[in-house]
Formats: sequence, structure tokens, C-alpha cells
Amino acid sequence: MSSENYFTKENLDMYLKELSKEYRRLGGKAMPAEIILIGGAAIVANYGFRDMTTDVDAVIQAASVMKDAINRVGDKYELPNGWLNADFTKTEFYSNKLFECSVPYKQFNYVLDVRVVTAEYLVAMKLRSGRNYKNDLSDIVGILADHKKRGTPISEEQIRNAVIKLYGEWESLPSDSQVFIENVMRNDNSERIYEDIRAQEKQSKELLIRFEEKYSDVTNTENVQDILKKLKSRSTKADKEEPV
Repeated sequence: MSSENYFTKENLDMYLKELSKEYRRLGGKAMPAEIILIGGAAIVANYGFRDMTTDVDAVIQAASVMKDAINRVGDKYELPNGWLNADFTKTEFYSNKLFECSVPYKQFNYVLDVRVVTAEYLVAMKLRSGRNYKNDLSDIVGILADHKKRGTPISEEQIRNAVIKLYGEWESLPSDSQVFIENVMRNDNSERIYEDIRAQEKQSKELLIRFEEKYSDVTNTENVQDILKKLKSRSTKADKEEPV
């Protein structure tokens, strides 16, 4: 996907509006659609610390013509296939509680209601995922810092309750995520933490990109963390051996 196709708050709203028009043209008026934005799309829609996302993950409830409407909008604006991605519902991060953990965002053309997952549940989902090579960890810090500035801070108890509501128990989180959120909640310097984590995520992503360029079709969701750990270890060792 080219840089022109990154999703920002402005063009995301425009694509959703176009989607509602296509859905209406295809007969969707008889069955209004509902979309719940999650992940990066929900953050771009609600917050200012991230100005773009590379994908739009969502839970979609609509008539079957929605698939054609999505494809037509994608063709019109030269978006990648599956630009509005519902595959999230097939992952372990999905929960059937998401609808009741979301709030209205916008309605488009009286046929498309868009909702967004609320803050503590976004944090819970990001903790469950816990990918240190994407934006998961920095997004968590960004959400917490933003709500603190708004005067509506999110407590550790709210996050814990959100995790339990979505996934049944606190222990459903990876141990690294549990340690991470406990440390973040006890540190007041959220701006420095955010910058440090973003730098680490960027480094991790670059290491994986270089690895995948050399060894294609090797990484997957099961082995990516182990591969990344080895790559970082090699990178650190190389830095230490580099002559001063």
C-alpha cells in the first residue's frame, strides 16, 4: 500500500461515507449496516497521538452486498484488497462482548452506523495482542496519557475489569503484557515512555522487515516473537563488537 493510502481520520471518514453510498445503491437500505472499528482505526478516529494506520480492522454486521460495496470503494480509490478487514473476528483477540463495549461514532447516509471500542477495552485488546513490533504497546501508553490530559484517567481496575469482561480472566493476558501495564500505571512520565516504546517498536519492525526480505514466508504469529528476540540479540551483540 502506498503512503497515499494510509488511513487518517479525514480519509477514513470519507471512505466510510463512500461505503455507505455504495451499500445503499446495492440495496442495503433494506438492512442498515453496523461496523465496530477496533485497533488502529478506532485510535485514529478518537485520538490525536497517532495520525494514521495502515489497516482498518472491524466487526461488520450487514447484508451480503456489503462485500461488494467494500470492493467497489477499494477499486475506486485504489485501496488494497480487504482494506476493511473483518478477519479479526477469527482471531483469539476477538470477543462477542465488543458491541456492548463500544459507543456510537458516526452515522453515514442513514444506512451505516459506525461504532468505536471504548478506551479501557482498546487497552485490554492491545494488551491481549501485545505485539512489540507494531503499535500495540505505544497505543496503550498514548490512550492512557490522552485520557489523563482530558481529566478522565483510566484506572488499573478499569483495565483489569475490561480484560475480564472480554476474555474471562486477567491471566488470559501474556505475562509480558501483565508486567508492562503494571509498570506503565506506576510511572508518571508517560511522554518519555511513549517515545521510548515507539523507538523500540520501530527498531523491531525494521529488524523484521530486513529478515523477511532475506527469508520470505518464514515468520508467522506463532514464531515472530522468538525470531525478533534472536534478531535483537544479534543486533545488540554486533553493536558491542563494533570498534569505537
